[in-house]
Amino acid sequence: MLARGPAETTMGERLTALTTDAGTVHDLDDRADIYGDGVVAELERRVAALLGTEAAAFFPTGTMAQQVALRCWAGRTGNATVALHPLAHPEVHERGAFGAVSGLRTVRPTNEPRLPTAEEVRDFEEPFGTLMLELPLRDAGYVLPSWDELVEVVEAARERDAVVHFDGARLWECAPHFGRGLEEIAALADTVYVSFYKSLGGLSGAALAGPESLVEEARTWRHRYGGQIFQQYPAALSALLGLERELPRLPSYVAQAKVVAAALREGFEAAGLPWFRVHPEPPHTHEFQVWLPYSAEALDEAGVRQAEETGVVLFRRWSAQGAPGLSCTEVTVAAPALEWSPDDVRAAVAEFVHRLGRAPS
Repeated sequence: MLARGPAETTMGERLTALTTDAGTVHDLDDRADIYGDGVVAELERRVAALLGTEAAAFFPTGTMAQQVALRCWAGRTGNATVALHPLAHPEVHERGAFGAVSGLRTVRPTNEPRLPTAEEVRDFEEPFGTLMLELPLRDAGYVLPSWDELVEVVEAARERDAVVHFDGARLWECAPHFGRGLEEIAALADTVYVSFYKSLGGLSGAALAGPESLVEEARTWRHRYGGQIFQQYPAALSALLGLERELPRLPSYVAQAKVVAAALREGFEAAGLPWFRVHPEPPHTHEFQVWLPYSAEALDEAGVRQAEETGVVLFRRWSAQGAPGLSCTEVTVAAPALEWSPDDVRAAVAEFVHRLGRAPS
């Protein structure tokens, strides 16, 4: 397989790994945290240092962290309108929580499958208090702008007296694409949210980083939203392990993703598929999309048969998207993929297509 996620790991394996390795990142003779002190506070300091912000606050979920951040900014700007992409996580995956829970209103500077341009932000027809940018934009294919484009978009928001918030759930792997360090990337925004489990392999949790005064206000709202949890040391320890071990490896995953994506394309071409798409190519991070003109059911069945018969897992779950007859899957390239050569990828594609059959379903 190209990546080993929670679905391929038992609870016992995760607990064993945590108890075996946690002592390398924190003194286990320390007492457990209570309402956010101890190891949780250490994690917050570590994140603030990595991102170059004045402070950071741990949250049990990114959904809560971002609602709190944008609620705080709405109070400070006097404008509860948030400009964001229609494919951004809060719009697609959070059941309208911005409006239902936090009294926020969203507007969309663009409907294109990419982040908005500076011109679109500058010329948008109504005021907004915050511009929220998801880096990378996952549901559009984990896509990113260029560094210059990102700087221009942020400057356009500032011209409109709006603050800028980065949905950086996967910010950790953006540095190679931008050619900038995390601190320089985070410095563009007023606040940044980062996740500890999406790329770092943590159990759960997120952090909101930014100015000290904003983070302190966010802690108050965190309590009101039910996020002041009594003890969170397992999540905090796993996050520290992710920062220590996975974060330095992410550039190698991003580099290997480019190799894997190219080999997938070559494999599909050699197999004579009538149509396919690897998007984006080359990938902007270590994750990207693959599109094929078959039903999701047929593709899932081919993948299961390949795994059972050869022991190779090339693709995970497919979903029907876009035009009728098209399906999409997300590919994540992580530590296991570093052992795959281009020939390995092409061979796996051939096996997959053989089980799929030539005629689209």
